[in-house]
Amino acid sequence: MDFTEIKQELTSLEKRLAEIGRSLDVEGKKKRISQLEEKIAAPDFWDDQGEAQKVIGEMNELKEKVERLEEIGRELDDLLLTYELAKEEGEEEAFLPELEKGVRKVSRDFSEFELELLLNEPYDKNNAILELHPGAGGTESQDWASMLLRMYIRYAERHGFKVETLDYLPGEEAGVKSVTLLIRGKNAYGYLKAEKGVHRLVRISPFDASGRRHTSFVSCNVMPEVDENVKVEIREEDLKIDVYRSSGAGGQHVNTTDSAVRITHLPTGIVVTCQSERSQIQNRERAMKILAARLLEKEMEEREKKLAELAGEQKEIGWGNQIRSYVFHPYSMVKDHRTNYEVGNVQAVMDGELDEFIDAFLRMKL
Repeated sequence: MDFTEIKQELTSLEKRLAEIGRSLDVEGKKKRISQLEEKIAAPDFWDDQGEAQKVIGEMNELKEKVERLEEIGRELDDLLLTYELAKEEGEEEAFLPELEKGVRKVSRDFSEFELELLLNEPYDKNNAILELHPGAGGTESQDWASMLLRMYIRYAERHGFKVETLDYLPGEEAGVKSVTLLIRGKNAYGYLKAEKGVHRLVRISPFDASGRRHTSFVSCNVMPEVDENVKVEIREEDLKIDVYRSSGAGGQHVNTTDSAVRITHLPTGIVVTCQSERSQIQNRERAMKILAARLLEKEMEEREKKLAELAGEQKEIGWGNQIRSYVFHPYSMVKDHRTNYEVGNVQAVMDGELDEFIDAFLRMKL
């Protein structure tokens, strides 16, 4: 960047700051924060614990948005002062590296903040339950599932999310037959819902002695974890619960007791399994967590379908459509078919660099 381009960027950032401030209604939020602080200061505030937690949650959420925007505003003000100082003293070249670095940081902070503002749907802030299921193709597709599993774990690590395995069924020769993860972190579901759908791989198969090109598919399902604020009715009489011996690749980790749990929700036909724990009680608790998420997902999809029908839209609701292709051969490319965003560095994507794909998906919904 030269000094003129720095000025143009600073002017553009000032406009973005003003636009976001107006859209957020910062003054209105500050008034609301004051009202909530008065409630918290009341002597009887903690009489209703549930209501008190809601009030504190709302206040913290509002404060976080206002403070984040004000922090970006202060960074921008510092840059503007530095720019004016450099201009007055005729030291444009000396200050250019500092200004360029500052402009890039503020621009990045703006983009991240704008993306967080897009996460305004009811369960976006929840933890995410992510499932991977290989399609037809045996070992080849199961290996592809294990590659995606690694990709999502790497993505979670990059964002400071914690990953817990709820269920894991290994493939017979390689890869995984199915896996369910609980990914804990702020906005985990809001971001990872962009990954819901079928992921397609094209490569020379390491399992084919003839070195032929293969196409494999894995479906990824993402659901919000059901927390204490979300009520999902599950009646005991609607459940069929089976216990069986956990399967595995052999050795000391295979259970010798019937600790694995399979729960069938009879009204919907939804079946969930869990065998990652040695205890039948723990496996049941985890399976119930997955079932609650599945039922919530079903309710969300039915609601979305009704809204689409009322709006006269003809769109398929669900996660069965192919959303992204990963091509390892004859060229290197990852392309998202919903947004048309693509990159040539496949290895970076497989190492968890998914931010640009998720950003493009969320912005597409604006």
